[in-house]
Amino acid sequence: MLASASPRRRELLASLGLAFRVRAPGVDESPRPGEDPRRLVRRLAVAKAAAYAGAGELVLAADTVVVLGAEMLGKPRDRDDARRMLALIAGREHVVLTGVALRGPARSGVEDGAGGERCAAAVASSRVRMAPMNGEEIEWYVATGEPLDKAGSYAVQGLGALFVEAVRGNYTNVVGLPLPTTYRLFAALGHDLRRFIA
Repeated sequence: MLASASPRRRELLASLGLAFRVRAPGVDESPRPGEDPRRLVRRLAVAKAAAYAGAGELVLAADTVVVLGAEMLGKPRDRDDARRMLALIAGREHVVLTGVALRGPARSGVEDGAGGERCAAAVASSRVRMAPMNGEEIEWYVATGEPLDKAGSYAVQGLGALFVEAVRGNYTNVVGLPLPTTYRLFAALGHDLRRFIA
């Protein structure tokens, strides 16, 4: 089960041929005072996965944030906030962090296993360099509506690709679900993700 309303995460899992259901949990995504970005995305991913604890199924959850210097850029509040974020990241390099958590029954032989519920979590990091963007380009991109539900106000797999000059690290992490990390989390609970592929 995917505990996320993100269409990008659904598309990534579907592209692997996985069968899954979607249930988006209502989790407060506000950072705690002084909470650093890595701890934030890990905590939120774990909380989203735990929202369906005890269901007897594997629950995958994730949370993504863009970090520029000391500022965390989540989803924009509105078009003005999207413009502000795009102006900040234009012509600069930023970090994309995704916390991923997998909760569910662990196979026997895994620490705390023997069918018991466990949660494995990790954080993936990638660096993205954006091209310079002028005011007209920012206005055009915001008018498309694409930035309005994306961390950092852009989609690397969409129209935002016009302005992404380079990605260092895992591309699927920038989309919102690092697939190699996900594969390792399944293994941590004693499951081979390949066996779920139709």
